[in-house]
Amino acid sequence: QLQASGGGLVQAGGSLRLSCAASGRAFNSYVMGWFRQTPGKEREFVGGINWSGSSTDYAESVKGRFTVSRDNAKNTVYLQMNSLKPEDTAVYYCTASRRPTIYVTSGLVDYWGQGTLVTVSS
Repeated sequence: QLQASGGGLVQAGGSLRLSCAASGRAFNSYVMGWFRQTPGKEREFVGGINWSGSSTDYAESVKGRFTVSRDNAKNTVYLQMNSLKPEDTAVYYCTASRRPTIYVTSGLVDYWGQGTLVTVSS
């Protein structure tokens, strides 16, 4: 089970950190990722991190502004979002996959969290 938190309302240029706590065993064997969705659009990849935290990947739209990290001792993955823009407004989902590498398509996700809303005002 994945439980995301940390969403909220922030002004453009501000920062938020999302957290995702995972329950169950073998958290450190899962590749983790963040996706987001706005009304009328499909879920899109935001960022991902491999099992050890040594490798990350990001969507072009968030590169240089967002950072994915994980703490395997706490079974938690984070999404630090800086320099937020109104177009970052979305429901953000924490995901997990048994794949050995970072995944960028929603079809490769094995587990979805419940989503947390991020609203960036202009």
